[in-house]
Amino acid sequence: MKTSLKTKILILTILPMVLLSATITWMYQRQARELSSEQISIIEANLMESKRSALTDYVHLAMNSITPVLEAMNDGLEPALAEYQIKHLLRGLSYGNDGYFFAYTPEGVNLVHPVQPELEGESLIDFQDDNGQYVIRDLLDIAAMGGGYYQYIWRRPSDGEDRNKLSYVLTIPQLGWMMGTGLYVDNIARETAELKHQVAENTRRSFWAAAVLLVVTLSVVVLVVTLVNMHTTQLADQHLRQLTNRFVTFQVMQRRTFARELHDGINQLLVSTKLRLNLANRQWPDVHAREHLDKALEQLDISIQEVRRISHSLRPVLLDDLGLEAALHGMLDELQDQSGIEISRRIRLPKDRLPDALEMTLYRVVQESITNIRKHADASHVVLSVTTNRQAVNLKMADNGCGIPASDDIDGIGLLNMRERVELLGGKFSIVSRPSKGTMIKAQFELDPDPDADPDTVRS
Repeated sequence: MKTSLKTKILILTILPMVLLSATITWMYQRQARELSSEQISIIEANLMESKRSALTDYVHLAMNSITPVLEAMNDGLEPALAEYQIKHLLRGLSYGNDGYFFAYTPEGVNLVHPVQPELEGESLIDFQDDNGQYVIRDLLDIAAMGGGYYQYIWRRPSDGEDRNKLSYVLTIPQLGWMMGTGLYVDNIARETAELKHQVAENTRRSFWAAAVLLVVTLSVVVLVVTLVNMHTTQLADQHLRQLTNRFVTFQVMQRRTFARELHDGINQLLVSTKLRLNLANRQWPDVHAREHLDKALEQLDISIQEVRRISHSLRPVLLDDLGLEAALHGMLDELQDQSGIEISRRIRLPKDRLPDALEMTLYRVVQESITNIRKHADASHVVLSVTTNRQAVNLKMADNGCGIPASDDIDGIGLLNMRERVELLGGKFSIVSRPSKGTMIKAQFELDPDPDADPDTVRS
């Protein structure tokens, strides 16, 4: 099944829009995902930073709480009593549901663990979490280097489940203990996952909204293009019907005129010639017979001239034999000799002859223009220019006559014939006329005329 030209044009109109819309949508979705990922990373980093800041503050508060005991130990308080008081203070410090403080000796023995008191006194130096990290060893190393943060897995008191925990530790200088606290950060991962899920949902909704918008837009475009095509087709069909009606009318007029000329001209001459030949045959060799023969010869000559005139009207012999340039010069010379109108001409044609249809159209346009100048222009000067280049043939014919009055139809039969001849070959035709200032006719043809067009479908 062959695809119609209108369908192809519609596809070529819509396809780039679909591709462009799809590309823009894809780029938008990609940028949205990248931007969302960056924003989630920033939020996650900010949450972690807020956790670190809170841990630092908690540890410093704990240090401030035990500082008076440390100062008293420096002033003579027994170390055992000082250690007891510090343990008591650390066990009493808590925040939230799962916030507590812990302390370890440099050898990894737990000293303070208020939520898991069974660990106190136990050595945890070899304890590993689910990831295989030696938690207490790493914490002791970080504390020995001046303090810092460390993330690991530890049981959360509120639910007894192993969770990700972020701790901050430092060393109590006078005792050599590692002391610190921690916050469980699995909620950060949960919040991040929720954000990612929300972003994915928003992206999906945006995608479907864009898809629906694209479908609606394409539907509107298809509807508009279809309506425009229907309107254009209706106008073209209407113009074609008008052109067909005029063509049929011109054909009828042409045939009627041709039949009348044959009947009233050549037919009458031939009948008269036949009668005189019959008279000469009956009266031969009487002297009157010769007179009838002479008269018959004269009428035959007139008939021959009439046949030549009609033949030239249908198809100019000069155009076929000598070419367009000679034919144009012949018409202009005849106009100048018979009317005394001054002629200026500029005819530049290629060495090779133009297509036959184009030559005939140029000849008929000039012929019709000359006819109009003879009948109506009352001009004293006429200018004809026919020039060619690689792309086009340009014809201009102007006179300095009276022009076309505003009350007259600028699309009269003669001018309409010229316009339709030019447009039949895909050319452009225009008329510029001003009263008392003359008329200019312009025609332009691309140098690729339709070889199948009949240049004489419209009679000049």
